[in-house]
Parts: sequence; structure tokens; C-alpha cells
Amino acid sequence: MIAVDTNILVYAHRQDSPWHQRAAETIIALAEGPNPWAIPWLCVHEFFSITTHPRIYTPPTPPDRAIADLQTWFESPTLRLIGETDQYWAILRQILKKSAAAGPIVHDARIAAICRAHGITTLLSADRDFSRFDITVHNPLTGKSKLPRH
Repeated sequence: MIAVDTNILVYAHRQDSPWHQRAAETIIALAEGPNPWAIPWLCVHEFFSITTHPRIYTPPTPPDRAIADLQTWFESPTLRLIGETDQYWAILRQILKKSAAAGPIVHDARIAAICRAHGITTLLSADRDFSRFDITVHNPLTGKSKLPRH
């Protein structure tokens, strides 16, 4: 299964993003495709926080619009919203020790641990920091790459 990181969601949502078209096409392909895909709840929270923040976007996304886009994605019958499991702490502990993550990068370690706890091996993200967490990162915004098989 493939999971989607916050930045891909933000770019798919924000039409003023230079990566909007590719990110939107990626989300549509996942949402309309036959295979299960996932969004970690942490990324849902971060998406809402970023898109509605007036210091990040001028103008920020109105909260009702951000909620409407989330709801549209949630209606995909193949989407799985994922969070912490009983195995989460053991996986996160291992990731933190192995990667020596500290500070803000711990947020990414949390996303990686949630993905691994759900058996997810590929994360769609424009963030290179995830490679240190033993999860395959695929950036759908670069080149002419297609979605990885899952």
C-alpha cells in the first residue's frame, strides 16, 4: 500500500502551488484507482494547519474549503486513514534509535512509524528526510514517473 505525505496533499489542494497539477493528478489517480492507499491522520492535521495558516499562505485557505477537500478525499472507497497501532511505540523507538532523529524531524519519524505499523513500504512525498527511516520515498512531482506499483 502507498501512503501520502502532507506536502503532496497541500500541493494538490493549493492551486497557487507550482506543483499543483502533478500533485492533484497523483491524488486523483489514487482516489479513483482500484488499489488501497493511505493518509496518516498526522498528515490530515498538518494539512489543515498549513493550508489555513495566514503566515504560510496569503490568502490562507478558508477552513470550510480545507475541510471540503479533505472530505472529498475521505470519500474515496480505497482510502485508509491510519494512525498509531499497538506496535507503534516499538517501531518508533527503533526508528528513533537507528536514525538519531531529534527536533522537528521526529514528526517525520512518527509518520514513518505509523506507515510501517500498517505494512506500508512506500510514501509519496517531496521530502527527502524520510529515506533515513527505512521507508521507500517516491516523489511524484519529479520527472515523468508514474505511481509505484503496490
